[in-house]
Amino acid sequence: MKRYGQILRQPAISGLLLLGMVARLPHSALSMLLLLHLVLNLDQSWTSAGLVVALMTVGIAIGAPWRGNRVDSWGLRRALIPSILLEVAIWATVPHVPLVWIYPLAFIGGLFALPVFSVVRTALGVMTTGEQRRSAFALDAMATELVFIVGPASAGIIATQLDTTIGLTAVGILGSLGGVGLFILNPPTRSDQPKAVASKANVHEERLGAEASLLAAAPAGVHEVEGELILAGAKSTRARLAERSRRVKSNFTWMSASVLAVFIVAGGAGALLTGTEVGIVAELEQQGNPGDLGIVFLFWCGFSLIGGLAYGMLDRRISPLLLLLAMAVLTIPMYFAHDTWSLAILSALPGLLVAPTLSAASEWLTDLVAEHRRGEAMGWYGSAMTAGTSLGSPVTGAMVDLAGPAVAFAGVGMIAMLVVFAALIAQQIRRRRRRRTLQRLTIVE
Repeated sequence: MKRYGQILRQPAISGLLLLGMVARLPHSALSMLLLLHLVLNLDQSWTSAGLVVALMTVGIAIGAPWRGNRVDSWGLRRALIPSILLEVAIWATVPHVPLVWIYPLAFIGGLFALPVFSVVRTALGVMTTGEQRRSAFALDAMATELVFIVGPASAGIIATQLDTTIGLTAVGILGSLGGVGLFILNPPTRSDQPKAVASKANVHEERLGAEASLLAAAPAGVHEVEGELILAGAKSTRARLAERSRRVKSNFTWMSASVLAVFIVAGGAGALLTGTEVGIVAELEQQGNPGDLGIVFLFWCGFSLIGGLAYGMLDRRISPLLLLLAMAVLTIPMYFAHDTWSLAILSALPGLLVAPTLSAASEWLTDLVAEHRRGEAMGWYGSAMTAGTSLGSPVTGAMVDLAGPAVAFAGVGMIAMLVVFAALIAQQIRRRRRRRTLQRLTIVE
């Protein structure tokens, strides 16, 4: 606990954690508010409402790495301005326009969503080092867990007791205010900025720099080897496409096998979490106890907080692949739940590993990616989790319809296990390819 105390006594870090939690809160309620607005106020079907939310999710998935890249290249304050302006403009407009306009607005809203996740995690990566970094990421994961307990519940209360128009407008205003808060706080995203303490390169930085230099020089090396062919067709479509392909590859030199594995973990974790959530709701519906949802979520999310607290105290890192595998295995026994209390107790077991898995993935990604590309990497991390979340819900829903919620728990657990195995295989394949590429480029040099 001393480590947590040391972190929270630093005003810059504690202020960033608090602001990150507050800035995430309106977005955690947004999907539920949007669904309820379309169904209750516009008399739309759940399919139509789901399509709108899906478009917003696609916008977030596309926008997250792009917004992270803007933070890396433009600096934080300049990159935040479009989100600050568009958050309030879009979500205050959505309640007052017909459905045909909501579709594009939802997509644009997702595209320019405030990049809270990538900003907070990138800043924590340069404001902390070593075990303190692990504790800081654990605190942020626990804060996020609290947000996603409070946000959807608040959306339901606002929609039923007040009005979705008020709720969506409040989301826009609070989202923009969150951006203004980050603009004023201006946390560091590079180690050469004020408040940064991670002034030394991370454990992989020198290797990453050397590999990036070789890979960035690849076009020149290839040009020398294949000079006649490239010069002969310099103006051809094939040559232009080849040059464009080389430029794209040079922009992703930071994408190592381990980074790819972390992204797969993010997608698998997102699918497992939403799948478990859908299964819990369906199981309680089948039992005739939908009002007991709060009890089960208290155990599931509460034990995630306990797990995150414990993980942040550890003196050694644990692979996010192992944590996700354990969480997937512990989800399968939820098949045996037969009432509210058995479901709550069985959900506590995988719940214990939710925050540690997300904390470990962020920690690994910070160590694996050079700091001048971390914002973009964190954006891709968020997109991977968003993609997993988007897939987990319909896949689990289909299993519920076909075989019931009990089978859905076992099914989504086994799917997550397969994702881990896929990550391990992809890691090995990419490592071999990268090793061969570097060897070939070294020979050319």
